[in-house]
Amino acid sequence: MYPYQRSEESSASSLHGASEETPMNPNFPSDSYFGGRHHPSSHANPFMHEQEDAYSDILEEVPNEGVYNSPERPSSSEEFVSQDESNISAGSSYMFPYNRGHPLAKRHDSIMVDEFGHEYIVEGESIASTDEAIDYDALYASWTADNKAPILAIDIENIFIELAMKFGFQWDSMRNMFDYLMVMLDSRSSRMAPQDALLSIHADYIGGPHANFKKWYFASRMDQFDLASGVPSFISRDPSNQTAPSDLSGCDALWVSRMDELSNYERIEQLALYLLCWGEANNVRFMPECLCFIYKLAYDYLISPQYKEQKNPAPKEYFLDHCITPLYNLLHDQQYEIRNQKYVRKEKDHSEIIGYDDVNQMFWHASGIKRIKLADGSGIMKALPSARIHLLDQVQWNRVCYKSYRETRTWLHFITNFNRIWILHLCVFWYFTVHNSPTIYTRNFHYLENTQPARAAEWSAPALAGAVASFLNFVALILEGYFVPRSSPGAQAVLPRLAFVSVLLALNIIPAVFIFGFSNDQQQHYKSREIVGYVHFFFSIACVAYQTFVPLSALLGPRFNFRGSRKYLATKYFTNNIVTLPWRRLLLSICLWITVFVAKFVESYYFLTLSVRDPVRYLQRMRPYDCSDYLIGSSLCRYQPKFLLALVYLTDLVLFFLDTYLWYMLISTIFSIGYSFQIGSAIWTPWRVIYSNLPRRIYFNLLSSKSLSTEFKPKIYVGQIWNSVMISMYREHLLSLEHLKGLLYQQVGSEYFGKQTFQSPKFFMESAKGKSIKNKYFLATSEAERRISFFSQSLAANLPEAMPVPKMPSFTVLVPHYSEKILLSLREIIREQDPMSRITLLEYLKQLYPHDWNCFVQDTKLMAGETGPLDNSKADAKSEKPKKNHFLKEDLPFYCIGFKSTAPEYTLRTRIWASLRSQTLYRTASGMMNYSRALKLLYRVEHPALLDECDGNFEKLEHQLEQMAYRKFRLCLSMQRYSKFNRDEYENTEFLLRAHPELQISYLDEDSAEDGEEPKVYATLINGFCPLENGRRLPKYRIRLSGNPILGDGKADNQNMALPFVRGEYLQVIDANQDNYIEECLKIRSVLTEFEEMDAVTTNPYTPSEEHWPVAMVGSREYVFSENSGILGDVAAGKEQTFGTLFSRSLALIGGKLHYGHPDFLNTIFMTTRGGVSKGQKGLHVNEDIYAGMNAMQRGGRIKHCDYFQCGKGRDLGFGTILNFTTKIGTGMGEQALSREYFYLGTQLPFFRMLSFYYAHAGFHLNNVFIMLSMQLLMLVFINVGAMYHTVPICGYQSSGAVNQGFYPAGCYMLKPVLDWIRRCIISIFVVFFISFLPLIVHDLLEKGVLRAVSRLCKQIFSFSPMFEVFVTQNYSQSIITNLTFGGARYIATGRGLATTRVPFSVLYSRYTGSSIYLGARLLLMLLFGTMTVWTTHYVYFWCTMFALVICPFLYNPHQFSFVDFFVDYREFLRWLSRGNSKGHAHSWIGFCRLARTRITGVQKKLKGAPSNKITMDIPRASIRNLLFTEVFVPAFFCFFSLTAYTFMNSQPGLEDTSRSVNGFIRIWIMAALPIAISVGMLVVSLLVSCCLGPLLNKCCKQFGGFMAAISHGVCVVGLVFTFEALWFLEAWSFSKTVLGCIVIISIHRLLFKLVVVFILPREVSGGETNFSWWDGKWIGRDIPMKPIQFVREFLCKIVELNLFAMDFMLAHCILFCMVPVLIIPYIDIPHSVLLFWLQPSRQIRPPIYTLKQNQLRRRTFYRYSILFTLILCTFVAMIVVPLVLDHKLKYTFKFVNSKKFFRLMQPTMGRVINPKKNTSD
Repeated sequence: MYPYQRSEESSASSLHGASEETPMNPNFPSDSYFGGRHHPSSHANPFMHEQEDAYSDILEEVPNEGVYNSPERPSSSEEFVSQDESNISAGSSYMFPYNRGHPLAKRHDSIMVDEFGHEYIVEGESIASTDEAIDYDALYASWTADNKAPILAIDIENIFIELAMKFGFQWDSMRNMFDYLMVMLDSRSSRMAPQDALLSIHADYIGGPHANFKKWYFASRMDQFDLASGVPSFISRDPSNQTAPSDLSGCDALWVSRMDELSNYERIEQLALYLLCWGEANNVRFMPECLCFIYKLAYDYLISPQYKEQKNPAPKEYFLDHCITPLYNLLHDQQYEIRNQKYVRKEKDHSEIIGYDDVNQMFWHASGIKRIKLADGSGIMKALPSARIHLLDQVQWNRVCYKSYRETRTWLHFITNFNRIWILHLCVFWYFTVHNSPTIYTRNFHYLENTQPARAAEWSAPALAGAVASFLNFVALILEGYFVPRSSPGAQAVLPRLAFVSVLLALNIIPAVFIFGFSNDQQQHYKSREIVGYVHFFFSIACVAYQTFVPLSALLGPRFNFRGSRKYLATKYFTNNIVTLPWRRLLLSICLWITVFVAKFVESYYFLTLSVRDPVRYLQRMRPYDCSDYLIGSSLCRYQPKFLLALVYLTDLVLFFLDTYLWYMLISTIFSIGYSFQIGSAIWTPWRVIYSNLPRRIYFNLLSSKSLSTEFKPKIYVGQIWNSVMISMYREHLLSLEHLKGLLYQQVGSEYFGKQTFQSPKFFMESAKGKSIKNKYFLATSEAERRISFFSQSLAANLPEAMPVPKMPSFTVLVPHYSEKILLSLREIIREQDPMSRITLLEYLKQLYPHDWNCFVQDTKLMAGETGPLDNSKADAKSEKPKKNHFLKEDLPFYCIGFKSTAPEYTLRTRIWASLRSQTLYRTASGMMNYSRALKLLYRVEHPALLDECDGNFEKLEHQLEQMAYRKFRLCLSMQRYSKFNRDEYENTEFLLRAHPELQISYLDEDSAEDGEEPKVYATLINGFCPLENGRRLPKYRIRLSGNPILGDGKADNQNMALPFVRGEYLQVIDANQDNYIEECLKIRSVLTEFEEMDAVTTNPYTPSEEHWPVAMVGSREYVFSENSGILGDVAAGKEQTFGTLFSRSLALIGGKLHYGHPDFLNTIFMTTRGGVSKGQKGLHVNEDIYAGMNAMQRGGRIKHCDYFQCGKGRDLGFGTILNFTTKIGTGMGEQALSREYFYLGTQLPFFRMLSFYYAHAGFHLNNVFIMLSMQLLMLVFINVGAMYHTVPICGYQSSGAVNQGFYPAGCYMLKPVLDWIRRCIISIFVVFFISFLPLIVHDLLEKGVLRAVSRLCKQIFSFSPMFEVFVTQNYSQSIITNLTFGGARYIATGRGLATTRVPFSVLYSRYTGSSIYLGARLLLMLLFGTMTVWTTHYVYFWCTMFALVICPFLYNPHQFSFVDFFVDYREFLRWLSRGNSKGHAHSWIGFCRLARTRITGVQKKLKGAPSNKITMDIPRASIRNLLFTEVFVPAFFCFFSLTAYTFMNSQPGLEDTSRSVNGFIRIWIMAALPIAISVGMLVVSLLVSCCLGPLLNKCCKQFGGFMAAISHGVCVVGLVFTFEALWFLEAWSFSKTVLGCIVIISIHRLLFKLVVVFILPREVSGGETNFSWWDGKWIGRDIPMKPIQFVREFLCKIVELNLFAMDFMLAHCILFCMVPVLIIPYIDIPHSVLLFWLQPSRQIRPPIYTLKQNQLRRRTFYRYSILFTLILCTFVAMIVVPLVLDHKLKYTFKFVNSKKFFRLMQPTMGRVINPKKNTSD
């Protein structure tokens, strides 16, 4: 069978599948499929046969006369010329009988060959000796003797076989790598001469200037080792007569000379050996330089005499077990340890784990390689070169390897990595602020005289910015010395730079000390001092500029090639080989950033800095008078203005950082817009008529027009392309049959010679005439319109010229898959997915895609009419109405569920229709297989004579098209779990394979473990041609691994496992939630041309050339097809669209774009020789994709972006899944900050490239942190300003008045400038949030036009998306803060189903309290106090913002305001509060509380294989060092500044008689201690009761523990209410002071509880046994370790828990009460659903259908809990109303006399007191 040529002599071949009698359909049973890949009897432990001869079956063959004896290996002067000779080393004929028929056939009894010529193995009958050869000329059509291939495929195969035998490579791995190389050679030789193809591939892998191996060879000084050894090597064939060059250029010349003299055989041999090493390296593939070292040792043996003398093959799997597995074991043992005969994960953070990068970096340097010691203590490099490869298993890797970078979990990484960002901002802020704060450094300042500072002081004070810059660099260098161990080879010396920075620091401080410390008032005005001030200032400018623009690593100049030293050569090659931008793009980058910072500094100065001038002027000199507390006097209150000033400065600094990102977004958007017009991708481009020019653009941009035959008119070519696209859309049910007719080229008769010709579609003709086509050919806003519009727009761009399909490079699409949905089942689409869901998936999809559903129904009806037509003949023919009714009745099943018959072909169509509109793997695979369809279409259209060449045989034509498509494109699904799929998953996968037999699936397989050993793990590959046996497909390749490769978070390991199975020169990485379209796939040739490797080699590929840097990645746009799934889907889609389009476009221009896991194309050779397509260390590389981009940037790769190509992508649709995604990204950013990649890029990139890198990545996340920090600081300002505004007289103020205007009235406080500054700050934050919508607006304006852009913006605003943005910002901020504090970053499976399910209140509350709700509640209390004390209309925005932090999870919960469901949900909430205290429950308040606590305390370790604890999880204890800042300092900071505000407010300012002062300070501490005292008392009582009565009552009442817990918790809730009422009373019924007191109490509790948990509590005991024992008294009999310690621990825990419970009870009910006004609006659920789902009321989701029993139960629940809810609501109202009524009735006077009765704890009623005799300012 084609392409295999059958030998006439061999009539009885046993190559099953190649004979005509044997069916090729793998699903067709035949005798040839008898047996399996591994016979059942061979399932013994493989280790039992570790030394078994892997090639014994071949060795048993006796060479006969027909065996070809190969010549010796070519000498240095020989060149392989003869195509009839095989280049196998001497003696190899004794190793194996060389059979030109098919040597691989001797490995197994039977080899099947699939349709495309690739083998899979089936054991069965023996094979005759006259085996037939695979026709490699057909399989690799461009690498043939006819094309002058320098060495034939059969000879290359023999090289692989010999290497596999002598090195012990696995046979399947060898076969896989042979095909890998041949596909690469075939691909490259299809567009250039085979000799050039071989040279270029060898140069890319081994010998070229950009080859990673060559860079490593010289960086590690392997040339010196080789020249010293005196044996042949990479650099010299005869080093004994070679003098070692003195410099690197001489070594490079020697290298080039050696590469030039290589024979083609040797080139193939080197490539084969490298690929064989790489193919079996499994996890070592993440360490490219380590792999280079192993390859180098293997090659040393290959060229040694011992290799030629080797007669026997290596033991089975020798290379894997001796070279790779020891390194794998090192990596595995770094993360796992054995406890109780089980593997458990070690409690180590990254800084304590020797990871991939640490091991790999050791091989960068010669000193690191010299550290490699054997068991006897000798160095491996001291052994003979030929023996080193055999000694790798004797290396004690755990003693050899070391940490080369400490990924310590700390915020300090940002100081080192981005020191220039902080220097720039802090120094400019210093210049601006100090210049506008003259009162600070003006001696004897008097306000009325407006005293001016001395000129020397005025110039020298701002000049201290130079000292700030030097100090920051000093700290950064100290931290660098810690993060990069000094013993690590290649570590740059820190001390010289420290000395230099110290000198700069001293030079910047000394003039200031001289002027301010050694000069009096008069001397400061001396001219000499003034000159010193001038010099100091300009020297400061120079210092700041130098330290801003010069990287930290280059403070003393470039360190590379210093005096010919190679010390830092590895650092240059592997961390700082940054591609220089072309001068145009460099100029663009400079202009962009200059524009950003000019605009930023001008705006910051006039809007922020000048607004803070007056507050500083008045606060700095403000002196409060007559304020006192009875205990502490005026020690706090007199400094209140200074505290407020410190907060003002700090807030202004944060805002100064914040608005830089704002300007970056603005300017970057503007630049991106301009570039989009330049390339013609905007619909506003004036010189284009989109549709009318489309045929011409298809001809010139899509087709290889230069190679087309002129026999046919362009319309013929264009018509076939266009018709195929339109028919494809019709088959996808995007177009109706009526629409299709107007869109197709029609074949009509010609006027000339009676020939047929094409008539243009009416669509084109009417477009050319300017007629309206809206809704005529496709519906407006439909998917068809979007795809046709983008297709038309994109072809207006300047696409690279497309080459003919046979000459295009080959590529693979790689899709990692774990547990994503493959194909939706019928049950999943026609039944509710959840009891809380109100709609089936199919119903929701029908409402989202009504036109598509109608098209699908019509198509199904046509199909039903063909196979079993609907019988309408019985309808009444006399009346049309009965006919119509009968028709509707008959068609109802079609419109409801898509089918009428339950036959599989009908139900499957509905499943496919739903799957293609959901985020399923089937959608992804089907979309990516459009590449194959596109290639076949292009090949057929561009070669009209193809049918004639096939003699009119359409079957032969189709096979030739498929063969061509398979040569150029592969789709590989990396299904990690395939061997463990359940039945449904397996059947769905089989359906994929039947639909696309050429699809490849790689997966992990295991052999069952025996005798307690670990199971053997295999990387396995199957496709649709592999035969079935026992319901499973026999593998095509099955390669054993060193162990389970999943050592990281999964995705990177999954991709790495599949990499050896990909084919071709390029690789597109795709996620399992993406899609592709036929019209986009037609552009693939232009996209691949972007890699700039299409031209033949014209110069020596080994000659160094810095002009051409390899393109590592080509990014592209993506369309988020989930944008129409409601507000949340649209918001998520908008973010992806703007980042993937607007910002990616501009980032690629200025050199800041990386790889983000989107549909990027990768250069396979470049990426696989540099560590792969991602990184895989657990936790550290949780955002695995971006590291590939950073790696490519560091190692000399270019990253491009093409705007004319797009793929579809699904995004998260629900509130929870979106937040999960942002959490993953945020925590991943925290891990990135710890990584060495950030260190290298941040400290080495040129200034403008560093800015692009920072603001595109870390800057975004830190900006979110700054936003939330600014809001919290402003709240502190609010309460401190409010405390003063409420108690002191305020001066009149006019900003336009004189600077030294007098205070009026006398004795007042000038605070209005502070209020003006607050207003500006609020405006700044508002603008920052509003600007976040700008990119989306601009994107829609460019892509969709004004109307759709405005419509989308309005829908988002009216759907409260600004509130959602606030919540997401806080989630980003909290994620990175949490990660840098606790760690625990992991891959979160977000789930991308349609969000139609109502989530219970308790779930939402427990999920988002820690990240947002608690913070929002605290800030709302502060804002409430600020509103009551100092109102301004600007607070309205903050009310919306703070309220969003609390209410958003419930606002975006489907059917949250359904009246009955609300109270049914309330019952579940009360149960959640109460359960879990008598027996464990996965969802309870106590579980939620313990889970939050265990982030700090940690829990017991988890055994590998044991189930995780669902409540506490299994996490280690957080480091105290990490907890000090976020868990101790931040709460203490807020506690202090809230306490200062409270103290001042209760210090009775203006009261001269200090004897009448009260104990305000003591009062708040007593009130804070009161709830704790109540909880302690209740715990003592409950303990006595449970211990005394528990053993007795537990027997009769199983819920005794829960009953005791409920009483205790209830008492604490009452105690908290009592505390509030008592505080209100002691504050003389002043509600504002009471609110401030509550703020302080909450701050004190927060701080105290944090201190207890951080410093006192030991680890959490998993299981909750101590909690049960506390409440039921059963301490004896439970498995509780160290009971006395646990008893004390549980007592402290219960104190914290009871107080937190009371807080949660109050807070949760406040949230519920806030929803009541909305809840009572009739039919509010309908507009709320419109808001969420964007569905018209007429298409609303139906109410759920319940049984009669369910309705009765729900009704009963509603009545009971609505009454209970109302009672609690009334109680809350009474808490506020009753005290006010009693106060009005009783008329109690709060005087000082009464206060003394309460130990001065009561605050006397006192208004504002003004003393005109006293001044508040100097």
